[in-house]
This record gives sequence, C-alpha cells and structure tokens, in this order.
Amino acid sequence: MKTIQDLKINETAKVVKLHGTSAVKRHIMDMGITKGTEVTLVRVAPMGDPIELIVRGYSLSIRASEAKEIEIE
Repeated sequence: MKTIQDLKINETAKVVKLHGTSAVKRHIMDMGITKGTEVTLVRVAPMGDPIELIVRGYSLSIRASEAKEIEIE
C-alpha cells in the first residue's frame, strides 16, 4: 500500500482509499480529500510533520499520522 508519505516533492497522485477510524476518515474527508481526488506534495517540514499538499486548488497541511491513512496510486 502506497500512502501520501511515499510521495516525492512536486509529485501528484490520486487518492484510492481512506483508512483509519471513522472519526479520522471524516476529518480527512472534511478537508476535501476524498476517493478520486488528486493531491500534490508541496513540501515536508524538517522534522517530517506537517506535510503540505495542494488539494482541489488550495494548500492544505496535514499531520504525518493522517497522511499514513490516505492510500494513493
């Protein structure tokens, strides 16, 4: 399983599935990350957390723990 954390800077991927508890899934979906959405990794903080993405045309920062729950292709 490949997740958002496996992306390289400026790499784009499509979301395949969201994992985790229902509360975590709901939180991720509320931010606009749903199945079929394209995400681009912009940058990663020096300590690896948070991760900045472009989602639906806007910048979004998520925790590394949330990024592990987002399966991509």
